[in-house]
Amino acid sequence: MSHVGVGPRAVMRSVAFLTAGVLAVPALAGCTSEDPSGKPLAEQDVAAAARARIADGGTLRWAVDSVPDTLNAFQSDADATTTRVAQAVLPSMYRMDETGSPVRNPDYLESAEVVDTEPKQVVVYKLNQQAVWSDGREIGAADFAAQWRALSGKDSAYWTARNAGYDRIQKIERGANDLEVKVTFSRPYADWKALFSPLYPKDVMGTPDAFNDGARRSLKVTAGPFAVKKVDTKSDQVVLTGNPRWWGEPAKLDKIVLRAVPRDERVSELVAGELDLAEIDPETADEVTLAGAPRDPATGTPLMGPEGSPASGPQGRSAAEALRSWAVANGSDEDAAEEEILAREERREAAAKERRRQKALSGFEVRKSLEPAYTQLALNGSDGPLADERVRRAVARALDREKLAEAVLKPLGLPAEPVGSHLALSGQPAYADGSGALGQQNAKEARALLADAGWVPGGPVKKADEGEKAAGAEKDEKGDKGDKDEKKSDGDDGTYIVGEDNKNGGSGDGGNDDAKDDAKDDAKDGADRESGEKLSSGKNTAQGGAPGAYAPKGTAAPAGSAAAPLAKDGKALTLRFVLPSGPGSEALRTVADRITDMLKEIGIGTEITKVPDESYFKDHIAAGEYDLALYSWPASAFPATDARPIYAKPVPAADGSLNVAQNYTRVGTDQVDQLFDRAMTTLDQKEARDLLRKADSRIWAAAGSIPLYQRPQLTVARENLANAGAFGFETPVYEDMGYLKKGAQGSRPSAPAGSSASPSASSSPSSSSGS
Repeated sequence: MSHVGVGPRAVMRSVAFLTAGVLAVPALAGCTSEDPSGKPLAEQDVAAAARARIADGGTLRWAVDSVPDTLNAFQSDADATTTRVAQAVLPSMYRMDETGSPVRNPDYLESAEVVDTEPKQVVVYKLNQQAVWSDGREIGAADFAAQWRALSGKDSAYWTARNAGYDRIQKIERGANDLEVKVTFSRPYADWKALFSPLYPKDVMGTPDAFNDGARRSLKVTAGPFAVKKVDTKSDQVVLTGNPRWWGEPAKLDKIVLRAVPRDERVSELVAGELDLAEIDPETADEVTLAGAPRDPATGTPLMGPEGSPASGPQGRSAAEALRSWAVANGSDEDAAEEEILAREERREAAAKERRRQKALSGFEVRKSLEPAYTQLALNGSDGPLADERVRRAVARALDREKLAEAVLKPLGLPAEPVGSHLALSGQPAYADGSGALGQQNAKEARALLADAGWVPGGPVKKADEGEKAAGAEKDEKGDKGDKDEKKSDGDDGTYIVGEDNKNGGSGDGGNDDAKDDAKDDAKDGADRESGEKLSSGKNTAQGGAPGAYAPKGTAAPAGSAAAPLAKDGKALTLRFVLPSGPGSEALRTVADRITDMLKEIGIGTEITKVPDESYFKDHIAAGEYDLALYSWPASAFPATDARPIYAKPVPAADGSLNVAQNYTRVGTDQVDQLFDRAMTTLDQKEARDLLRKADSRIWAAAGSIPLYQRPQLTVARENLANAGAFGFETPVYEDMGYLKKGAQGSRPSAPAGSSASPSASSSPSSSSGS
């Protein structure tokens, strides 16, 4: 799951908090001849095939997370399925390409350009002369004007979730003919290509009643390759059928059925033959990969297990186990023989059932890429220890982001590179690695920042009164308190190992003797130096196989063997780490465990609390009831518009509270806001990119949000399904999806560098809950 919702904000920052605004930022890579935006880390994986090789007809049964409460994408309860439907049935002036950049959609738009900038910005859209609504009416200026009025924010009777960009339009009028739409802006707007995608008919946008209620469960008028036949809440599905008035390439499929299927039930539905395409978890990906592996002709068992591991023998038993079973079943002990014969029969039945299951899955394949979204560690800067910028920066500099990315992506055979920007992903035009503004991982300098903030090792800690908690854990949590201290890796019982004195913190950094003093100076003047030093942990996480002799549990370790817990004013430095508890969030919890261990190395404790998925975002992230949390944000082709609410400085609301918009970390600066505003108004694309990169550097320096890795995208699809799967950045082309003709094959992208060629999977997170 992936929490990318909309919500509130918190407390005004002090002068100390705002020091991030004056931090020196590194020279932008964009000023060199080398393009810092790079390339997408992974291609889409959709088994691409030319339309001529795809059969006409058929139904695609596609698993989704929910049947949407509304088909109006501009309402607050719209979800991912709302977007999926809108892409298939409504006009979009622009769509996303393989780099996450907007490109003109020729089915609707012949051209669009800025024709004037003075005294006002004017954009003229020239529409495809064949473009019509399903009722036969031409798409035209009346539809553009109705959508502008509904989303402008001037009429509160329209229950809109957002009006960004539409609030900058002054007027919309017919151009030189019915196929031209002239849009005049009251203020310059760089992201004008974000508007009118999707475009709803004036029948939906024309009145508040129609907008609020007319498109929640049906869309009578559409203009895409598909139309909405029905939204069936009883059978939890949305049915799309071909649009007979569609003027573009005809849809290959007769029907697309979007079925709401919980993620933990999808493999059963695949086995039952009830699904053709579904996003899946790594465990299901492993099972599908194994089902398609080469098999022993005699036994029918796979020759190799997941990721190339040797497969077990018949019924999953080793040769030695099988021989022992035969011996017992044919031995002189009649009772033992009878018991073993019954057990063998049960195993045969279980094996037969497993073979049937694998045979059913053998017609599917795993398609994988990276989602246009990233997972971050959020640090709540509203109060507690993390209100001090030095503590936030210390937390950030304790993290080995490369190891965290590898933990999630490497087992999946996907490129495991940490994300370097809050505002774009590798390959997008605005991308540049701005993490240098914060500095590389360096435990020594992290400890120096904490010392400068007054947190000292082994300081006196007052015995907490009943109900009192350590610093950073003051607020009550509604989650499962039994999960406290689950931060330790499996098998780590705290045993000290003789001979491993120098591997847990202490002097693990090596390098410059003046690093601590340098870090203090940097914290004071607002600029950390990139020393490149890294903590080499070597922390023992389980007994068995480690060098050295084990001392009895409870034996004190020698001084310097681990970072002592930090305290200040009688309170230990312990941070509340809130996580979702749902079945799709295992990898998030793995990442949290690793972060916990990294923080422990610099003396920061964590208190992990797991909460239900349904309350995770609303009751904890949006409400500010956390210190540390993991959740995801989608990448946007229009970061000046879409990212500003996420990183804007909280402002007082009329009722005295603070409006945080979507800035759930409650960390923001005036400088970042100003850079966003300038990027939003310039029509010079290079200038806009430079401004966004500067804003990103300052967001890094403030250390409210630490991007970790791009989220994995795993899908399972029928082998003969073409042009569908893991779409990556690109907008799906619904009319090209279909089943290959007999004998035809789709193309597969080459494996990304550093990945295995065959699809394999292990563990991935997701915070909506998910990654």
